[in-house]
Amino acid sequence: MSQVTTFPKDFLWGGATAANQCEGAYAEDGRGLANVDVVPIGKDRHAIITGQKKMFDFEEGYFYPAKESIDFYHRYKEDIALLAEMGFKTFRLSIAWTRIFPKGDEASPNEAGLQFYENVFKECRKYGIEPLVTITHFDCPMYLIEHYGGWRNRALIGFYETLCRTLFTRYKGLVKYWLTFNEINMILHAPFMGAGLCFEPGENQEQVKYQAAHHELVASALATKIAHEIDPENQVGCMLAAGNYYPYTSNPKDYWKAMQEDRESYFFIDVQARGEYPSYALKKFEREGLSIDMTNEDLALLKEHTVDFVSFSYYASRVASADPEMTDQTDGNIFASVKNPYLESSEWGWQIDPLGLRITLNQIWDRYQKPLFIVENGLGAVDTPDDNGYVADDYRIAYLAAHIKAMGQAINEDGVKLLGYTTWGCIDLVSAGTGEMKKRYGFIYVDRDNEGHGSLKRTKKKSFDWYKEVIATDGASVLRD
Repeated sequence: MSQVTTFPKDFLWGGATAANQCEGAYAEDGRGLANVDVVPIGKDRHAIITGQKKMFDFEEGYFYPAKESIDFYHRYKEDIALLAEMGFKTFRLSIAWTRIFPKGDEASPNEAGLQFYENVFKECRKYGIEPLVTITHFDCPMYLIEHYGGWRNRALIGFYETLCRTLFTRYKGLVKYWLTFNEINMILHAPFMGAGLCFEPGENQEQVKYQAAHHELVASALATKIAHEIDPENQVGCMLAAGNYYPYTSNPKDYWKAMQEDRESYFFIDVQARGEYPSYALKKFEREGLSIDMTNEDLALLKEHTVDFVSFSYYASRVASADPEMTDQTDGNIFASVKNPYLESSEWGWQIDPLGLRITLNQIWDRYQKPLFIVENGLGAVDTPDDNGYVADDYRIAYLAAHIKAMGQAINEDGVKLLGYTTWGCIDLVSAGTGEMKKRYGFIYVDRDNEGHGSLKRTKKKSFDWYKEVIATDGASVLRD
């Protein structure tokens, strides 16, 4: 039997961005202030995104990269034309909540914000590009954080419901694929970024995080319900920051530790894809004395409105050890783990593991038996342009090619159902973790540095034409190598 050398003909090839990391124009056309706006680059960034340091407005002495970012807000036509030139079938982008509802709790939306996204979606459609829209990508109105406490407050379910009804109604026929919350498990690791949580002294932070998580999970189920009611064609997915854990040794204690680490993230998707809290999570709440407010109506919503597909980001695998003396950790990642001696690392310490993507795909497919969608994958690297602004990013091509091969094996040899693949930061943008511009992922170079200097000129990298060929051949250009 001859080996299959292409991806499915309806496979959705494309790239991914997030509003706060590319749009800029943070105060234009009625947009309100969001949590992602007031996170600066520099030494305090980690403390702020984890909710340990309070910064609710711009302060002197800091640089806030999201204010201008790469100015997609004014340049979206130019940027989408470049994506179309690559042959994109889909483009993942997100909604800035405060463009639609500047404070978050208004009864009526901001028309200028609605019109902007309508223009963007129509521009995509002009080129035959399917928009894949994240409703909330680390995005919470500052007004809701200051006056309601962010997602710790049940009231946010209602505000999110209003946002979703507005989006699904306005963009019916323009958008079919929706994601409710980006990397929903990030609430445990970067709670201010993930849920607008800033902790008070003496507060039980685990209690607050899991209560906020419950509110997001209920909101996600409600969004799925509304999406299907407004347009039966809508497909709604959840989104996980994925990357399976390997045990450091064959010691059963290491294997058990790896299983526990995986469950910490799968917990969210277990609820969204299976419709109920897994028994191990309920036991954790009981063991740790966490009292999560759940109503019967909440549980019915979760049960009756599970997601249509499961999407995830994958950058690296992780390693778990039960040995408390094991201190050799990976660098530069919110999901730091024990270092894997068998893998090479990126310039930011992320370990490169294409086989780990195939393993992750199989694990998630086996667990949920729902269609999968890889919505983030890529290599953050320092790109050095030549005198003409051209970047010969062979290292990025090698990384992506290896991961695309792993995807092909998962589909063709393992039987995984995969809807599509959107590389992260298809055009250079601001890093969510570090706030840097020099940590680049794109096929398109943007002339901007960490301090906000530069012309913002767009230039195609070597990987631009390479990815164009991948899409044109439905992956055969990679699989046949």
